[in-house]
Amino acid sequence: MDAWCRHSAAFDCTPQPAACCPDWMAGLPDALPLSRLSIPGTHDSLSLFGGRRLRCQSWGLEAQLAAGVRFLDVRCKLERGELRVYHLCTFQRASLRGVLRRTLRFLRAHPGEAVLMRIKEELPFFSRPGFAARLQRCLLEEGRGRLWCREEVPTLGQVRGKIVVLEALEQAVLGIPYEQLSISDAWNVLSLERKWARARRHLEAAASGDPTKMHLTFCSGNGLFTCPEEVARFVNPRCYRHLRRRSGQAVRWGVVIMDFPGAGLLRLIVESNAPWASGCIAAAPSTPAAPRRRRGRALRAAPLGPVSPVPLPAPRIRRTTSVPLGKKSGRSSRAAPRSLRVTAV
Repeated sequence: MDAWCRHSAAFDCTPQPAACCPDWMAGLPDALPLSRLSIPGTHDSLSLFGGRRLRCQSWGLEAQLAAGVRFLDVRCKLERGELRVYHLCTFQRASLRGVLRRTLRFLRAHPGEAVLMRIKEELPFFSRPGFAARLQRCLLEEGRGRLWCREEVPTLGQVRGKIVVLEALEQAVLGIPYEQLSISDAWNVLSLERKWARARRHLEAAASGDPTKMHLTFCSGNGLFTCPEEVARFVNPRCYRHLRRRSGQAVRWGVVIMDFPGAGLLRLIVESNAPWASGCIAAAPSTPAAPRRRRGRALRAAPLGPVSPVPLPAPRIRRTTSVPLGKKSGRSSRAAPRSLRVTAV
């Protein structure tokens, strides 16, 4: 693999992406469940500061979205009543409110798109009381009917122009329960070869498995003897080669989550959705174009079929009740899940 392919198509640590794909979902059918799509994503999406040991991305939020990224991994800590974005103990100069507003601004300009957003409490073993209630309030105040906070996996038509929330909270369900998805996240990297082998196996499981299950494959990682950038330099080109072997075919790779992704790797993920997705990535202005913890029970996607222009509620998987703001249940949410009444459907 030549140096251009390795460092531009697959891996990119420059401030701006080499290509632009802001509307790649717009041409896909409304009836497609999100579980059937190949979706490029970023790990620790706002982690731009903290040096080599912590920095996971070089593109800002708007640049990632314009490049075609549709899964965001947002880590927050509750500080002085505000949810601030952190990577470990390093503040990333952003708040969850700001991230929601900026993402919804992008979606207003590109209403055919949808963005999956995993919202996680950073360092939960140092959890502060009130995180779930503050998150609920933030989603209610900033979402204004443009968030999908139900437990079931929606169709693309149901969530165009919206943020689809994925979360893992103990006392409330404010979106698709993250830990019930099929996830490969071997983040603690002791061997780069083993890291890639696990990611490759999960990509193949997504391609050949039940299309009603959402698959998330983290190609990212960190470790005592490595850092996110070194892992990405090793794994991203191998992921690029693996996906390129089936380029031109419609393959469901699931959500592919990366550090420092290159434009060519994003292109392969996007174009694997179907022939109609081909050619949607254009060179960014004034930049060169790139060459051609657990697994749990997966959620069932909404059934295929015609989707009304007015989003219809997907079938419920389990009985749900709303969580009154500021109150917590004494029982585990996994025994009696709850959903936030945010999305107008």
